Amino acid sequence: MRVTITGASGFVGQALCKQLLAATDWALTLLDLNLDWASSLSAERITLVEGALQDLSVVNRAIGDGVDILFHLAALPGGAAEKDPVLSRQVNLDATLDMIELAAERSEVPRIVFTSTIAVLGAPLPDPVNDQCRITPAMTYGSHKAMVELALADMHRRGLIDAVSIRLPGIVARPAVASGLKSAFMSNLFHQLKAHQPFVSPVSPEATLWLMSVNQCVNNLVHASTLDSSLMPSTRVVTLPALRITMGSLIETVVEQCSAAQNSVSYQPENDLEAHFGTHPPLLTPAAEAAGFWHDGSIANLVESALASL
Repeated sequence: MRVTITGASGFVGQALCKQLLAATDWALTLLDLNLDWASSLSAERITLVEGALQDLSVVNRAIGDGVDILFHLAALPGGAAEKDPVLSRQVNLDATLDMIELAAERSEVPRIVFTSTIAVLGAPLPDPVNDQCRITPAMTYGSHKAMVELALADMHRRGLIDAVSIRLPGIVARPAVASGLKSAFMSNLFHQLKAHQPFVSPVSPEATLWLMSVNQCVNNLVHASTLDSSLMPSTRVVTLPALRITMGSLIETVVEQCSAAQNSVSYQPENDLEAHFGTHPPLLTPAAEAAGFWHDGSIANLVESALASL
């Protein structure tokens, strides 16, 4: 299998690469701006392509003579996209479509696994969120992701690609670095409480979040690459099942598993963050479940898995 992973140095990208190396014999081409972390991986199965997605020569090398599976994880994240919508269009829309069209030209109906986002559904989110919700993004990031969803569905309809777009919930626990993600607080709490450091939550204890561990996210990505295409809806998009958790219950579970002090947590809600990330309604995902996607099972499982990934 010829497999290309964009955004391979990202949080999810690295976890996906490691799982594919451990569980398959696929040949992987990794694309990102910097791939120093991958220098120790098996050279026999790995091709490293460093450079920007907007650089056609870089994309040419990453696609090569064609691909069987393209995991497209690379993106300019939400907060950064909102600050620079021109760059967001270049990366999240134009370069993305150019690359997928190139893959279609050089391959025999490649499976395209595209990581979209719940941001396509807007803010506040519909109540409840289900498979019939309209696309009404409230941010540039979500708008460009929604455009790609529609373009991939059209390319699938024309028989050029086999498209599987999956809308990701909040994935934890991301590295504690500046990432441009407005939702970074969801991961920071794991890092700070595990290190027995104080944590100030920018959303209230009653805030509701949709969360998934990185390991479960990777399981779903691998499943997306191999599932029976007929199981996908005609839109070629599913919103992944996720656990709906209050911030208070999440913090309580992390505190318990880390043996952190209860008084190390305080709350200073920010209206903007609460509106975008703390008002997630009930989530109904029958299409995703019928296609074989799933969540972590319980909040305890999610927290245990997230802490283990730090």
